[in-house]
Amino acid sequence: MYVLALIHGRQGRSGVFGEAVQARGHELEEWSLAWGEPPPRPLDDYGAVLVFGGSMHADQEDRHPWLKEETLFLQRLLDLRTPVFGVCLGAQLLARAAHAPVGPASEPEIGWYDVVLTPEAADDPVLSRLPDRFRAFQWHFYTYGVPTGAVELARSAVCTQAFRLGDAAWAIQFHAEVTRGQIERWLREDDAPGFDRDAIARETAERVEAWNDLGRELCAAFVEAAERVGAPA
Repeated sequence: MYVLALIHGRQGRSGVFGEAVQARGHELEEWSLAWGEPPPRPLDDYGAVLVFGGSMHADQEDRHPWLKEETLFLQRLLDLRTPVFGVCLGAQLLARAAHAPVGPASEPEIGWYDVVLTPEAADDPVLSRLPDRFRAFQWHFYTYGVPTGAVELARSAVCTQAFRLGDAAWAIQFHAEVTRGQIERWLREDDAPGFDRDAIARETAERVEAWNDLGRELCAAFVEAAERVGAPA
C-alpha cells in the first residue's frame, strides 16, 4: 500500500509515523501542495493519507494561497472515504475541510500537557491504543471545533485534542509523530515567547523515548484501519 504524507515545510515531517508505515510493509511518499506540482502518483493509488503540521495557521490563505487548494483536496479525501489522519495543523485543516470553525486557542500549548481520552475513545479502532490519560507533546496556537457528525476522542484543559469523522478520518492536535531531533530544532528555531525552553528540553529528554513508542503504536493502529478499508469485500 502507498501512503501519502502531506507536509508543510521541513519543520513538520512524518517522524516516527513514517517508521510505523514502513514497519507494516508499506511505502511512504511525502508531498506538499506548496510545491506547485502534482503528487508522486494518482490519488486513487494511495491507501491512506497522513496530514502533518506546519509553522503556518489554517486561516492564513493570504500568506499561503495553496491552503485553499489543500482544503479542497482534503474535502475530496473525505468524500472518497480515503483513510486520512491529521496531526496539529493537519487536524485543523481536516476540521476546516469538514466545515468546522478553526481559530486561535484561548492560550497556546507549547511543551508537554496532560490529555484525557473521552469515553467514546474506548472502542475507537485507533485512539483506544492510548492510555486513558497521558502527557502529550504540543506545539500549537490554534484550535478547531469538532465537525458536525464527528466524535470527540480526547481533550486537554485548553481545547479538543482528537476526533473521528465517519469510519475513515481521524485527527489529533498533539504531536504523536515528533522525534527528539524535531523538538530540539523547534526549541532552537521557532517563536515561542513566554515558555521555558530549558524545562521543555529536560522533560523531552525524560519522556521522548516512551512518547515515540506510543506514536508508532498510534500510527500502526491507523494503518491497520486503512488496511481494513482497502481489503477486498
